[in-house]
Amino acid sequence: MLRHLTIKDFAVVRATDLEFGPGMTVISGETGAGKSLLVDALGFLSGARADAGVVRHGAQRAELSAEFELAPASPALAWLAEHALDEAGACQLRRVLRADGGSRAWINGRAVPVSQLAELAGLLVEIHGQHEHQALLSKPRQLDLLDAFAGSAPQLAKVRQAAAAWSALLAERERLTAQGDVSDRLNYLQHQLDELRAEDLSPDAIEALSQQHRRQAHASSLIQACEDGLTRLSGDEGPSASRLLLQTRAELARVLSHEPRLGEVDSLLDSAQIQLQEALALLNQVRDDLDVDPAQFERAERRLGRLHDLARKHRVAPEQLDEVATRIEQELDGLRGAGERLAGLNTEIEAARQAWKATAAALTKVRTKAATSLARQTSTLIGELGMGGGKLEVQLEPIDTERPDAQGAERVELLVAANAGQPPRPLRKVASGGELSRISLAIEVAALGSDAVPTMVFDEVDSGIGGAVADIVGKKLRDLGRARQVLCVTHQPQVAAQGHAHYRVSKAPVDGMTQSSVESLDAAARREELARMLGGVQVSAEARAAAGKLLEAVD
Repeated sequence: MLRHLTIKDFAVVRATDLEFGPGMTVISGETGAGKSLLVDALGFLSGARADAGVVRHGAQRAELSAEFELAPASPALAWLAEHALDEAGACQLRRVLRADGGSRAWINGRAVPVSQLAELAGLLVEIHGQHEHQALLSKPRQLDLLDAFAGSAPQLAKVRQAAAAWSALLAERERLTAQGDVSDRLNYLQHQLDELRAEDLSPDAIEALSQQHRRQAHASSLIQACEDGLTRLSGDEGPSASRLLLQTRAELARVLSHEPRLGEVDSLLDSAQIQLQEALALLNQVRDDLDVDPAQFERAERRLGRLHDLARKHRVAPEQLDEVATRIEQELDGLRGAGERLAGLNTEIEAARQAWKATAAALTKVRTKAATSLARQTSTLIGELGMGGGKLEVQLEPIDTERPDAQGAERVELLVAANAGQPPRPLRKVASGGELSRISLAIEVAALGSDAVPTMVFDEVDSGIGGAVADIVGKKLRDLGRARQVLCVTHQPQVAAQGHAHYRVSKAPVDGMTQSSVESLDAAARREELARMLGGVQVSAEARAAAGKLLEAVD
């Protein structure tokens, strides 16, 4: 639950620190004093979009911070551990809103995206504004409300998973069917593949063919170069490299004894002679392999030409033709199996449809049971809120189940009868704003507490009611405070009297600038505040007496 809230330079609040305990805490104050600013601060700490307009005039930024106490089995504690943001059980949310419109967020002192702040806050705080009933007019919101009340998240997850599997199979069938008659495509691809596979397309083979083509193209010059080299290195006529080496070594051998270093020279010349002999052997081999063969050259020319034609046709380099052939083979395999896949898909789709129907039926069963319970509890509350004979019906409307639907096999419509004898009508068609407010409040009170959120905030949800009805609303919120921490901004003294703790917000000029302040009320101050709420600016003795009776009547 929320333990501490710190606000600095936020709207008309310069600085305030608030402590909260269990049960129901009420916040009151004159109209315009800024009592809803506490709710707004929690809203920004819950990830609401940054608004530069909430920064106090003259300040560069607003700073908001909230500390929560977490139970050992709290989902928020598990979330913190999962995201490596846990800190010895601590849970602190902090947000800074800058005057230029930017903002930053922290969890336990570590900077995080605002989306993570919102995700964690969703496990800690649930805010119900004074216009919450407007959201209840939406049928999707009504379905969400019923699912939350029913606790049907596991069944809904299975429906969504089954719907996704069914949808994927339908999409695959539509894609294959859209291809139509694939025989022409098959013939075309097979022709292309035959063209490609008629050649050796491996990169090594293409490189070898290119080398062969170059050798044949320059065979005459290569042969002449080899013969000239052989003549120079070991020719029988005229001086040659081999003969010169032998002569040099013989001449040096005669004087070797007079200069020891000439032995090293002879050794080097001996190595050169060995390498020269190896070079002559290789040169002879190359020369013997060379032959001017016009037919062979023509064959290599034709093959290279075909490869370059294929490369231009498929708009790739010759070395990539093998990859093109592989892709065509894969497409051919897919097309050849399209007919068999279509036949198998029909069976799989029917199985997926039945699986979805089974999960949807389980969800419907949970929703139907919850709908009965929600209708009964809400109808009781409607009567207690001064609308005797009024009732709520939760109508489940079946939808077309021939297509997968992630929300299940039905939609929800809330039907209400405001008075006895009237037929139930859709909630969105209820004419009276006051009736709609009370009916919506009854629905909210009946459905609240169905989740694990420990702190619930109400911002003037009792607007438009008063007297005995307000007293009942206060009691319902106090009852809720026994199971959850409840923070309630109210202008109804009957509701405020039900709180376990009471804060008053007031506004006054300080140094020429209007500021709001928040103070915790003791018993005497609380009685005075209730008297003000009952009697207006001029607090009479009768108002104080009535305030005392309200407090004495609280159990």
